[in-house]
Amino acid sequence: MTTTPHMDVVCLGESMVTFLPSRPGPLADVPSFDRVIGGAESNVACALAGAGHRARWVSRVGADGFGEHLVRTIAGQGVDVSAVQRDPARPTGIYFRTDGERATGEDAAADGPLSEVVYYRAGSAASAMSPATVDREAVTAGRFLHLTGITPALSADCLALTRALVGAPGRPPVSFDVNYRVGLWRDPAPDEGPRVLLDLARRSDLVFVGEDEAAAAWGVRGGPEAVREALPEPSALVVKQGAAGAVAFVTGEAPVRVPAPRVEVASPVGAGDAFAAGYLSGALRGLPARDRLRHGHLMAAAALVEPGDLGVPPSRAHADGLVALDDAAWGRLRLGPGWTQAGPEERTPEVRSA
Repeated sequence: MTTTPHMDVVCLGESMVTFLPSRPGPLADVPSFDRVIGGAESNVACALAGAGHRARWVSRVGADGFGEHLVRTIAGQGVDVSAVQRDPARPTGIYFRTDGERATGEDAAADGPLSEVVYYRAGSAASAMSPATVDREAVTAGRFLHLTGITPALSADCLALTRALVGAPGRPPVSFDVNYRVGLWRDPAPDEGPRVLLDLARRSDLVFVGEDEAAAAWGVRGGPEAVREALPEPSALVVKQGAAGAVAFVTGEAPVRVPAPRVEVASPVGAGDAFAAGYLSGALRGLPARDRLRHGHLMAAAALVEPGDLGVPPSRAHADGLVALDDAAWGRLRLGPGWTQAGPEERTPEVRSA
């Protein structure tokens, strides 16, 4: 018997408490930190909820204060957290980072300075997710299931879970963000990660991957078309090109390229997750590929102007108005801090910082 999904998107993966330096500089010189949250999948869920969609986050956290903080904060964004499990034997993961791009294995591909990141996630509660511990009904209750390449890198059990979900009969369409983190794949063999990620991507329905990620993980060079040639299986493939924009390849349609608007960047962390959420939002609404990409860029811009992983998304009316701009007006967009809160009189092609 087929049941009607009661969620738009279910996102599964680890979220951690994140500590951001209270002032610029290397971690060794920072005297104090501000606490926020971070996690690719929960970021997507929060952004989707902020855009008016029904989103669920599935994970495990420790039975500790950090886990409680994560669950409360994510629930406060409007996300369903009913399937989050508490693990009394394992801690909630935490990490410390500075602003900057994350390394993908090709440091030169980054547009700016690399982030300094220190993880304390080994043996975390989320790493104990497995086919036996996760509520399969809760995970498959969405119109999309969103996964990333971070989860299978956490443990053998997490890898088994990701493979089981992607290969499950009757599953919802899988949205998969490659999210190649070279540091997470050092054991048991550095080349295992790229092989795993390629297999998972080929078995997914919608795939997000950066052009630099494809080069670092799989040696694919030659632009978005070369990435599509290496990944012909997904019915939709979105190749991200950083500040240059993104290209969508949808089976049976011509490729669509959309440049990114210019943004005053506070921190690049979380922008890729927000982009995925914006694109998924457009897909849920049945919008054409160009509009899905534009919504992705706008959601990413909302994250880019904030120092933490989560931005304040624009209202649907505000975003739809910008997405409807002609190409020339879209190309003139300038988005700075506070742009998502612009009033009706400010919703023009020249969006300035507040």
